[in-house]
Amino acid sequence: MRLSRSCKLLIKLAIVIGIFVLAIYCLHSPNVFAEVSSLFLDAQNISGKSNATTTLSKDLVSSKQQFLSSNKSNSIDNGTTAQLYNVWCIFTKVTSNSPMRRKFRIFVHSLLSHSSIGIHFHIVTDDESQIIAEKVIDYVFLISRKTMKVQYYNIHKSAAEIEDIVLVMSPHFSSKPGTYYSDALFFLSLGLYRIASTDQDLAVIVDADTKFKIDIKELFKEFDSFGKEALFGLGPELTPVYRHVLYIYRSKNPKTKFGEPGYLGGYPGYNSGVVLLNLKRLRESLEYDQIVSQDSVEHMVDKYNFKGHLGDQDFYTLLGMERPELIHTIDCGWNRQLCTWWRDRGYADVFANYSHCHSETKLWHGNCNTPIPED
Repeated sequence: MRLSRSCKLLIKLAIVIGIFVLAIYCLHSPNVFAEVSSLFLDAQNISGKSNATTTLSKDLVSSKQQFLSSNKSNSIDNGTTAQLYNVWCIFTKVTSNSPMRRKFRIFVHSLLSHSSIGIHFHIVTDDESQIIAEKVIDYVFLISRKTMKVQYYNIHKSAAEIEDIVLVMSPHFSSKPGTYYSDALFFLSLGLYRIASTDQDLAVIVDADTKFKIDIKELFKEFDSFGKEALFGLGPELTPVYRHVLYIYRSKNPKTKFGEPGYLGGYPGYNSGVVLLNLKRLRESLEYDQIVSQDSVEHMVDKYNFKGHLGDQDFYTLLGMERPELIHTIDCGWNRQLCTWWRDRGYADVFANYSHCHSETKLWHGNCNTPIPED
């Protein structure tokens, strides 16, 4: 059965109107806009696309270019002397279809949309992941109508800068030590002072599976509370993982607070989803070089019968036990972890004591692939 000419015109008109309505809806919904516009752009090389889709894709590209061009004078990447706050992130092994792409977009959008300060965003990545990161950041700029300075670092070059630290740490704090570059990812914060330029005195490194609820400027204020010897700032671990890891030590020292929930006055260890680093002190500290040496690490591991699998946060937890003055404990609201893995692994009776956080949530951390609340 053939359609009449008028029917064909009506169908085409309906398609155009539908696409127009969808575009308007996306413009009023940032998350949807980013995903849909990205799909349109990725579809340009697919054969059989309609003229209406092609036109919309070109319009979106044009809108992005106009925005970036009109905001060039306001971009922090233009050599301005305004103070920049250094925020670091690791973004590697990501494909176009990876869930981490969406998590990264949520992270960057929440960081930028809440921020009232100039940000220098440092991303440690690989070549393929960098392409994805660039696309995501471009769309966040478009959605938030804000920009920041962005700088990329190759993971292989960065790993080479901390090779000695990785070789010392990985036998004790990796689940399967031996994959060099993979190991380096989990210890990067411990040697970040070598990778960062010397003009960076303070920095924050944040996992990509997080979502800011308030201005990151408030997090940087935590540096004002650092003690005279503090090198790092971390939030408490909100699961009983170190109750488990320290089982042997705890059985030998039944009165210890190590491994006990912070809510009840114990020491639950640290979580490295958010780490504050005083890079200036780290560069100038001769003691820190000794602390991350093989002899020092092996001494702490043997003393506490410690065998970890969580990378740098295992080391921070040990360091907090041995040298608490070197770590400033930040509010648990700055690293509100959502993982419940240990609750279902024999710790259901005590889990609530560990996950309790008395503070308002300032940053969600969707660790172990836990969904982050939409609000």
